[in-house]
Amino acid sequence: MIFTQEHSELRRTVRNFVQNEIQPHIDEWEKAGAYPMREIFKKLGDLGLLGIHKPEEYGGLGLDYSYNLAAAEELGACGAGGVPLSIGVQTDMCTPAIARFGSHELKSEFLAPAIRGEMIGCIGVSETSAGSDVAGLKTSARKDGDDYVINGSKMWITNSPQADFMCLLANTSDDKPHKNKTLMVVPMNLPGIEVAPHLDKLGMRSSETAQVFFDDVRIPQRYRIGAEGMGFMMQMVQFQEERMWGAANTIKALEACVNQTIAYCRERKTFGQPLIDNQYIHFRMAELQTEIEALRALTYQACELYIQGKDVTQLASMAKLKAGRLGREVTDSCLQYWGGMGYMWDNPVSRAFRDVRLVSIGGGADEIMLGIICKLMGTLPGKRSANSTGE
Repeated sequence: MIFTQEHSELRRTVRNFVQNEIQPHIDEWEKAGAYPMREIFKKLGDLGLLGIHKPEEYGGLGLDYSYNLAAAEELGACGAGGVPLSIGVQTDMCTPAIARFGSHELKSEFLAPAIRGEMIGCIGVSETSAGSDVAGLKTSARKDGDDYVINGSKMWITNSPQADFMCLLANTSDDKPHKNKTLMVVPMNLPGIEVAPHLDKLGMRSSETAQVFFDDVRIPQRYRIGAEGMGFMMQMVQFQEERMWGAANTIKALEACVNQTIAYCRERKTFGQPLIDNQYIHFRMAELQTEIEALRALTYQACELYIQGKDVTQLASMAKLKAGRLGREVTDSCLQYWGGMGYMWDNPVSRAFRDVRLVSIGGGADEIMLGIICKLMGTLPGKRSANSTGE
C-alpha cells in the first residue's frame, strides 16, 4: 500500500496527540482503571480523528479506510492498550453500521455527535453465553406498537459505563439464528437499563468495561439500523474493519516492546557484558521485528484490497489471527529478557503482555478466525457457518 503526504500529515497529528495528551497520563489512568474519556474524545473530535472515514455530510473527513488504519497504527504507540481500545470502539465498532446502513435521522442524532466527540458509543454484541457464537445470543427486542421492547443482557461492553448510546444486536423474531437478528441504536439513559460495576480485567485497565442489563427497555422502531433481520449480516460486514483496525493497532505496541527490550538489554550487564551482546538475544530481537513487519505487510495488503472494494474477510481474519498470536510471542519473549524486572506490574512489557492477550479473544477468538480462513480456503467438510464475535 502506498501512503501519500496526506497520510503522513494524519500520522503526525495522531502521533502528536498521543505524545501530548495520552502518554504523560497513561500510568495514572492505568492505576485508576479509567481515563477522562469525554475530554479526550472531544479533543479527538475537534481534530477530526473520530470520523476519518465517515461521510463529510455528518462531520467526517470522508477519507478511505487506509487513513483510519494509519491512525490506528499510531494510536498503538500510546503505552497501554485500554485507551486505543475505547477509541476503536467508537470509530470502528459502534458507528460503522450507523454510517453504512442507518437512516438520515439516526446519522444526525447519533453519528454526527459521535464524530464530534460529543457522544460516546459502545457496541452490544457479546453475552455471557454468546461471545464467539454470535448466532447464539439471547437478548430480544419484540415489537409493541411503534416500539421495540428489549430484554436481556450484554457482557464485556467497553465504554458502557460512560456511553450515551449502544449499537445493539438483538433477536427480533423466531426465525433462523442468522435471519432473526437486528441492529438498533439504544440510548443508554432509558428506564430499564442497568450498567453493572466496572469489570476488573486482566489488561486494558484504563478502558471501562461492564455488563449491561435490559429490563423492558422501550425504544422507537425508527432506531432500527437498516432492515429488520439483517443484523447478523451487517455485523459480519463490520468485522472486516474491526479486525483490520485491531491488527494495525497492535503493530507499534509490539515494536515498542522490542525497542524497550533492546534498550534495557544494552544497559543490563551479566557476567561482565551487556545482555544484548548475547547472540541469542539480538538474533531473537531481529526475528521478532521481522515478524512484526510481516504483520504490517499483511494488514496493509488487506486494507489495500478493501479500499478497492474487495471482500477481505479472509485476509482480515488472517491479520487478526497473526496479531493475536504474534502479540503473545513478542511480549512473552521480551518479558523473559527483562528477568525479574519484567515480572513487575508496572513494567511496560508486563503491561503489554497483559493487554495484548485480548487480541486473540475479542472481535473473534483465534479459533473462530481459523474456522473462517478454513471455510474460505474450502478445506472444511460440508457446509459450515463462520460465526464470529464483537466487543
